[in-house]
Amino acid sequence: MRIRWKHLVVLVIIAPLLGLGVGWSGLMSVRASTGHWAITDWFLHWVMRNSVSARAVAIDDVPPLDDPGLIPGAAGHFETGCATCHGSPAQPRPDSVLAMLPPPPDLKTVVPEWSEAELFEIVKHGVRFTGMPAWPTQSRDDEVWSMVAFLKRLPEMDADEYIKSSGLHGIGHAGEVSPLPITCESCHAEGKLNDGSLVPRLAGQSETYLLNALKAYVAKDRPSGIMQVAVGTLSDDALPELAAYYAKQTPVQRHSEVIDPALAAEGKALAEHGRQKDKVPACLSCHDKAAANPAYPKLSGQNAAYLRQQLVLFKAGIRGGSSYAHLMTDAAKELTPEDIEAVSAYFSHR
Repeated sequence: MRIRWKHLVVLVIIAPLLGLGVGWSGLMSVRASTGHWAITDWFLHWVMRNSVSARAVAIDDVPPLDDPGLIPGAAGHFETGCATCHGSPAQPRPDSVLAMLPPPPDLKTVVPEWSEAELFEIVKHGVRFTGMPAWPTQSRDDEVWSMVAFLKRLPEMDADEYIKSSGLHGIGHAGEVSPLPITCESCHAEGKLNDGSLVPRLAGQSETYLLNALKAYVAKDRPSGIMQVAVGTLSDDALPELAAYYAKQTPVQRHSEVIDPALAAEGKALAEHGRQKDKVPACLSCHDKAAANPAYPKLSGQNAAYLRQQLVLFKAGIRGGSSYAHLMTDAAKELTPEDIEAVSAYFSHR
């Protein structure tokens, strides 16, 4: 029997109708309890791996991921947003999660199978049909890379290291954590911060600035996947309380880190005088002066790594925040990487 084009046309018309009929009949099971056929499970994972690998090829600018400052913020986010499904070195996955289809994998065993670029693709964009969400904001690649750095470290972590990194409050020994283990202090406690910390020092900032920042995170005007998850479940009444709490704290003076005198001098010159030819204003014309606008953050004593990161975000037009954010976006446009390094070093030791 010869297959004519008319037969193909009929097939094209009938096949979708048959598919709709099967779906309408209810004969196709969607029960998670029955699992997938082996061929279905293999096919779905095969498609996923090919998709991730194909898109990861375009990621050729993997940053250095051995900076210890990348770990704490990502570890805290992992505990609040990821450990419920994937488990952690401190607590295993619950039985309710293992009954999902497909069950979220134990990352300690599967992370080594993926490259840094592939992990970035998965963390940033998520995976369809698995419950794996995309990163809460798509503009913060720096946060995604921090999570990749944490994931690469995760297979070697024991419970004690994980508790320390994530800010969990242990009760007695590793593996025992409190019912509400994550608080703001888990990341922002003064004792955990140093010049290499990407987590900012909040103590001593003005109540106005802190409240504006919290509101900006809630409204998604200041993009941060980590902070959006952290404040997303807070009530409106909690925000002023948090702002008031940290505004009343006394900053800890510490200058243990060694600073290059020449770098500090360059930073001081920019802070005090700016650079007129490039229309770079003096930082101290707005920040850290008497009668300064309370909506502007205090820079002196802030972590150098955090200041550097924020200036890079402002320069890229990503930072956002209060109604004054555009002023810093304009101010940062002509800053060079060397300028950013110098200013960050200067204010961290001021």
